[in-house]
Amino acid sequence: MFTRELRRAVVEFLKTLVIAFILAQLIMTSVAQAFQVEQFSMEPNLLPRDRVLVNKFIYHFRLPRAGEIIVLRPPTDPSRNYIKRVVATAGQTVQIRGGHVYVNAQPLREPYLRVETDGDYGPRLVPAHDIFVLGDNRGNSEDSRAFGFVPARNIIGEAILIYWPPQRVHLLR
Repeated sequence: MFTRELRRAVVEFLKTLVIAFILAQLIMTSVAQAFQVEQFSMEPNLLPRDRVLVNKFIYHFRLPRAGEIIVLRPPTDPSRNYIKRVVATAGQTVQIRGGHVYVNAQPLREPYLRVETDGDYGPRLVPAHDIFVLGDNRGNSEDSRAFGFVPARNIIGEAILIYWPPQRVHLLR
């Protein structure tokens, strides 16, 4: 009697573990995923070795908005993951001139930057279903200035939270 009950309990426990594993895999592949920042291109807001949680679900319903921090695969090397800030979206004209970014001929307010943007770019119209991204550390960032517009299909998701290291935990809004 005892062994039969024990066996049933073990089987139920194993079923629960398998279901939990399958649910965790579904969540990780379609809803959220963890990424580690590996470059200096988003300083001072994201630092190398910061770990961020990325919402992979949101962009099934809408395109990214200007100001959002996203994880993407650059069009020139889809095997890599980059983290950048969306600056302009489809139908907008982007230009960099005199250290400032302009979207639709209006200067972009960027309180998250420490230094002005180097170089000139554009004006260029962002094509349908594409976005234009820049790193926050503009002097040390491979971004749309180098690899061009990012197609929506190359967007992995929105970075929503730094969860590691503990002293840097905060929402990225």
